[in-house]
Amino acid sequence: MVSIGYFLSSEEFGPRELVRQAGLAERAGFTRLWISDHYHPWNHEQGNSPFVWSVIGALSERTTLPITTAVTCPTVRIHPAVLAQAAATAAVQCEGRFTLGVGSGEALNEHILGDPWPSADVRLSMLEEAVELIRALHRGGPVTYHGEHYTVEQAEIFTRPAEPVPIYVSGFGPKAATLAGRIGDGFACVQPNPELIDAFRESGGGNRPAQGGFKVCFAPDEQEAVQTAHRLWPNEQLPGELAQVLPTPRHFEQASTLVTPDMVAAAVPCGPDPDRYVEQLRTYLDAGYDEVYVQQIGPDQDQFFEFWTEHVLPRVPELETV
Repeated sequence: MVSIGYFLSSEEFGPRELVRQAGLAERAGFTRLWISDHYHPWNHEQGNSPFVWSVIGALSERTTLPITTAVTCPTVRIHPAVLAQAAATAAVQCEGRFTLGVGSGEALNEHILGDPWPSADVRLSMLEEAVELIRALHRGGPVTYHGEHYTVEQAEIFTRPAEPVPIYVSGFGPKAATLAGRIGDGFACVQPNPELIDAFRESGGGNRPAQGGFKVCFAPDEQEAVQTAHRLWPNEQLPGELAQVLPTPRHFEQASTLVTPDMVAAAVPCGPDPDRYVEQLRTYLDAGYDEVYVQQIGPDQDQFFEFWTEHVLPRVPELETV
């Protein structure tokens, strides 16, 4: 059985609404949660970016669903020793149902303290060292660490879960997927690309979980849904490495003027036809993901959950539901 989760968008919604959506997702049969970790939204139309660790604390009181950050960058904006403490606390709050999803990050969030934005290879090296340091702290006892990128002196995390927090590593290219296989307890990606999953599994990932996710926009009228998706998430259709290197929402807005509504309509399931949602979901199942997360774009959250429960889930019997 493949688990189906809901993707809580910290860029589009405030903390109280995210907690409300988590309750709706659990009642609608979703079995897991992803939640994004951003300092900035991608553009001003999205308009939010709450501190994810506060939201996770609230989620732990609202839902019993497992939660994964998708994803946290543990390298620049926040030191990995601090994130190790945050993740340990989240795991205690969630009674062990928390996974730390990590990635090499985007300049959009990580440039804010004035640090230089490293090249991709350096970012991956920093990520590997950060994961090593976080794991050392999660094992317990005082840690002194002198690495290439990070130094820690006699740090010790006292509030820890019974077991170390699982760390899943995201990857959008073969180098990152290979690193995820070497150091990750699991893999995360937003592309239905079986080659990336193969790279993860062949480089050491084996049968560890692979998480994938995608966006949809349900509305009773297809054109209305396309307009909503284009207004809020045109950045999803930007090519190449732009998402990693553009530094501000304003720059994403400038680049997104090149994205047309037709481009969004071709990439994002929009409107009331359940077959489009099922087709997109099956591309992720066929790629080999063990967990698939869905994000509804826009304000029609309640209608989306009703639609998903009544019209999409019955067409995909191999999905695990609560």
